[in-house]
Amino acid sequence: MIALGPSANRPPHILLELSVPRMSSPSLTFAVLGLALTSAGCDRQSEAPAQPNARETRVADGSVDTSHAGTAMPDFRFTDPAGKVLELKALRGTPVLLNLWATWCAPCVTEMPMLDQLAGRMKGRLRVVTVSQDMEGEKAVAPFFAARTFAHLEPWLDPESELAFHFGGANLPMSVLYDASGREVWRLAGDFDWTSTEATRLIDLAMPDPG
Repeated sequence: MIALGPSANRPPHILLELSVPRMSSPSLTFAVLGLALTSAGCDRQSEAPAQPNARETRVADGSVDTSHAGTAMPDFRFTDPAGKVLELKALRGTPVLLNLWATWCAPCVTEMPMLDQLAGRMKGRLRVVTVSQDMEGEKAVAPFFAARTFAHLEPWLDPESELAFHFGGANLPMSVLYDASGREVWRLAGDFDWTSTEATRLIDLAMPDPG
C-alpha cells in the first residue's frame, strides 16, 4: 500500500523541496514580477517582450494615488542621447512632473504632445521630465524625438528601468508629481488628458500657496 502524506523518514519540507523545481534568485524575481502585468496600460510582456518587467503595487489604472505623499524624490541620474546628464536631486526648488514612458507604449505616445504643451504653458513654474523606459535606449528614443517637434520635452533615457522598479509600476505611462521641496504629491498610472481642467487642478496641488 502507498501511504498518503510524507514518508515517516522524510521531513515534510524535504518532500516539498523535491516536488518543486528550484529557481535562481533572478529567475524567481522576474517570474513573480510577471504575474503583476495584467492590469490596464502598456503591458511590457505583450508590447515589448524584451523589456524587463517591474513589480506593480498601484491603484486602479487612471486613478490618482496619494498614499505615497511626502515621499522624497529618488536620487537617480540619467543621460540623453547627446550625453547630457540629469540628476533628479538637482531639480529641487521647482515642482516636477516626472513621466515614465516608452516608444512602444501607445498611450504614452498619445500623451507626449499634451505633456509638451503642459511644459510650455507652465515653463518656469513646473518642470516636466519625461524618462524613457525603452531597453534599447538611444536607439529607440533618438529617432522617435527626431520625427516629432517637441519644443519643451527632453529625451532622458532609463534603459535599465530603474524608475519603473523604484515606483513599482509595471505598466506605462506613469506620472509622479513632486512639489518644490522634492516631496511627492501624487502619482497617476495610465494615460491622462494633460490639457484638461482636472490636470490643472491636480498640478496646482504642488504649487506654492500664493498667500
